[in-house]
Amino acid sequence: MSLNHIRPWRNIYRRKSRQIHVGNVPVGGDAPISVQTMTNTLTHDASATIKQIIACADAGADIVRVSCPDEESTKAMKEICRESPVPIVADIHFHYKRGIEAAEAGAACLRINPGNIGSPDRVKEVIKAAKDHNCSIRIGVNAGSLEKHLLDKYGEPCPDAMIESGMDHMRILEDNDFQEYKISVKASDVFMAAAAYQGLAEATDAPIHLGITEAGGLTSGTIKSAIGMGNLLWNGIGDTIRVSLSADPVEEVKVGFEILKSLGLRHRGVNIISCPSCARQGFDVIKTVETLEKRLEHIKTPMSLSIIGCVVNGPGEALMTDVGFTGGGAGSGMVYLAGAQSHKLSNDKMVDHIVEQVEVKAAQIDAEMAAQTAADQAAE
Repeated sequence: MSLNHIRPWRNIYRRKSRQIHVGNVPVGGDAPISVQTMTNTLTHDASATIKQIIACADAGADIVRVSCPDEESTKAMKEICRESPVPIVADIHFHYKRGIEAAEAGAACLRINPGNIGSPDRVKEVIKAAKDHNCSIRIGVNAGSLEKHLLDKYGEPCPDAMIESGMDHMRILEDNDFQEYKISVKASDVFMAAAAYQGLAEATDAPIHLGITEAGGLTSGTIKSAIGMGNLLWNGIGDTIRVSLSADPVEEVKVGFEILKSLGLRHRGVNIISCPSCARQGFDVIKTVETLEKRLEHIKTPMSLSIIGCVVNGPGEALMTDVGFTGGGAGSGMVYLAGAQSHKLSNDKMVDHIVEQVEVKAAQIDAEMAAQTAADQAAE
């Protein structure tokens, strides 16, 4: 839940789903919405793949998916899964044996596409491997690879066809006494994906993996994903997300967290509130924010920072943030701490000083959280 008793218009009531696990990461139920990404290295190059997984984990990824297109890739999975700091999902297409091999190699979850994994008997073999090796499964329905009989029935990819595909394959898992699964119904069309997810959310209590597939480049894909997934998350739908961008997977993780932060569903790092700048700015807002984003990447503590170029909205925004800076005149501005005016500061010292103040506040928040955790444990 994302509940705010003082401002109820910010409340989001999450759909009730059953909980599964991807390795040690809970998905569904009241677990935090997890953020996923996918490597784009050649999987058989274990060193390069592990390096990218670690970079994604450092950016906050809870789960990372790795494609397993051939036997050489699944052979590398044993080392990849062993060295990864986060659970690994094996992405399986066309050849069911890759799923079996990936499960044996230590994958925490198998992603299968019902339209191209093969016959029900082959799916059953993959299910057995998942059971034997404590893997969960994601049923990954995609508008671009629906089964032929559904395309014949509906005439084209559509939400009803995607939901039917998903329900059919959930039935196969459940008929084989397998409940540790989540499901996605992805499309590159925002309207189709949203409608499919809304229908799916009403039809099952399985955890839902959200995504707008093949969303595009960094800018266009971010916007498309924010519109599609943001709409669903706002309505309480979604237990784990992956932003699909033609970009560095680390960027997918960053965008995923920004979407969740914008809705108050999950917080990580510094949430910078900044103005677009205009002729009233008392300093170069755009350059300052770009610099601060880089300088503050190491902060993982959830907190807020306002960087506003002038006094029109600056003081008001600063009242709502942990640290703030508002431009004034004569080459200086006002620093705000915990919503209150603190002291004036010259623009040329601003960046270093703000970084210092954010680090101090982050340490304070971390100490308070640790003390609260210790108190809660002592009370149990």
